[in-house]
Amino acid sequence: MKTASKKILIRALLVALASSVLAAAQSSTQPKGASATTEAKSGAITKKDASPPASAAGPDYIIGIDDVLAINVWHEAEMSRTVPVRPDGKISLPLLGEFEANGRTPRQLQEALSKQLSTLINNPEVTVIVEKINSLKFNIVGEVGRPGSYPLSKPMTVLDAVAVAGGLKDFARPKKMYVLRRNRDGATVRMPFNYKKAIQGSSTENFELEERDTVVVP
Repeated sequence: MKTASKKILIRALLVALASSVLAAAQSSTQPKGASATTEAKSGAITKKDASPPASAAGPDYIIGIDDVLAINVWHEAEMSRTVPVRPDGKISLPLLGEFEANGRTPRQLQEALSKQLSTLINNPEVTVIVEKINSLKFNIVGEVGRPGSYPLSKPMTVLDAVAVAGGLKDFARPKKMYVLRRNRDGATVRMPFNYKKAIQGSSTENFELEERDTVVVP
């Protein structure tokens, strides 16, 4: 009986010891897994942060005056920078000096910069991103609270433009309002605007503005 009791006691001790060893092994491996997960997440975030910022403009966007461009030259940090397009339509870059940007798409500017840089460095990789669009503007003149030039945030209607400019003055003639629009061929078109119909909800009357439109309020 004593021999049997000893065998049972020894077996119980072995089971308890094996359980404790297994628990210790699981607890020691868990932080490593958690750490690996954290490192994986951290690596994903770092990779995401390292990617170039999304462009504020589409591929066919025409760069204009006052736009802000991010110029990145791969492995050439001293030549990479964020620059505004000056009133003369140019940007300034190290070694290149002044460079024409106005009237070009980002891709066209990339190609022109790469061609010029190829005389200085081997196989330059240039990226041009429009970070801020400041060149899209409209004008409003006449009997409004604050006539002038304003950024064109699309979609923006004629009523939106009047509101941005402080509304109509007391002696304004809303029935005589019109919009001047310059076509691509250079011709200017006069587009009548019925203010009263627009504020009554006429979607056909309250049309959207385009770049360089001028709202005239007699």
